[in-house]
Amino acid sequence: MIRIFLTGYMGAGKTTLGKAFARALNVPFIDLDWYIEERFHKSIRQLFAERGEDAFRELEKTMLHEVGEFEDVVISTGGGTPCFFDNIQYMNSQGQTVFLDVHPDILFRRLQVATQQRPVLQGRTDEELRAFIVENLEKRNPYYSQARYRFDAGHLESRQQIAESVQQLRNILGV
Repeated sequence: MIRIFLTGYMGAGKTTLGKAFARALNVPFIDLDWYIEERFHKSIRQLFAERGEDAFRELEKTMLHEVGEFEDVVISTGGGTPCFFDNIQYMNSQGQTVFLDVHPDILFRRLQVATQQRPVLQGRTDEELRAFIVENLEKRNPYYSQARYRFDAGHLESRQQIAESVQQLRNILGV
């Protein structure tokens, strides 16, 4: 049975690598945020606005526990998922956890082009964006570092790099 949780900051490549990795293992890929949106027929942004962060995080925990029971699956979590409640401990107890570690400069470059798609980044100057990334990584790293595996996901810019990363991850996890 395969149950792999990919964690890391936004822009780390959880979806990009997760889809390719699941395809290579011939198992379903679940993006937790997409799963929540499908279940509630609302965007994460709408759920946050309507319920507030605390209620959203409770909902996220419930949905994590739901998908955490699925077998033969690769699950990409939201960037904040491991940082609330006992979520990282739960994921560690349910399967293999991988922290996709990416240098802040690479995250900055990736997120710089995605500021319109990510409400939390909208309207930030380059300097503000860089500071936001660094500050949030410092807060979240104690949680991310509890994942069983740390994987350098800084090389996901081409199909070849993604394929090489999939193979490296397969070797690390023994799948």
